Amino acid sequence: MRIRSVVSALALVLGALFAPGFGVFSSATDAQAATKISHATATSMFSQVGITWSSSGGCSDRNNSTCTSFDQLNLATAQGAQTLKRATGCALNITGGTETGHASGTYSHWNGYKLDYGKNTCVTNYIKNTFTYIGLRGDGAPQYQSASGNIYADEGNHWDVLYYNCGGC
Repeated sequence: MRIRSVVSALALVLGALFAPGFGVFSSATDAQAATKISHATATSMFSQVGITWSSSGGCSDRNNSTCTSFDQLNLATAQGAQTLKRATGCALNITGGTETGHASGTYSHWNGYKLDYGKNTCVTNYIKNTFTYIGLRGDGAPQYQSASGNIYADEGNHWDVLYYNCGGC
C-alpha cells in the first residue's frame, strides 16, 4: 500500500506541474486556462481602481463593433488592467474590449485576452520607459513587453494590450 500512496502523491505533483497555467512548465500558450467574467464584474473591477471606459457607440453590446464590451473578458485581463493602473498612477481609459470587429485569433479581443487603451503621455511614457522594446508586430506596430510577458502594441491612437496574465497582481 505504501508504494501506491507514493505513486499517487507523485502523480498529483507532476499533474500540478504540467497542468495548463500552473507550475514551472506553464507558458503563454496555455489559452485554455482562462477564467471568464461578465461585463458587470469587469466594470466593477475597473471602477474600484479608477479605470474608465468609453465606446464610440455609447454601448456595451458584444456583437456591435461600435460598443465596448467586457462580456467573456478573462479575469487575468481585468486584473492586468488593474495592475497597470496601480503601477502607473496614470489616467486609464479602455476603448476596446471583447466586442466584435477586432482581429481574430486565439489571443484576441473576442477571446478575452486584449484591451485597448486611449493614449496619453503618462501611459505612453510608462510603457516605453519601463517595458522592453521587442520589435515591430506584423502590421508595423511597435511592441513592448512587460517583465510578466504581456505585450503592449502602439497602434497609433491607442495601446493594444495582450494579457497572458495579470501582470503580477
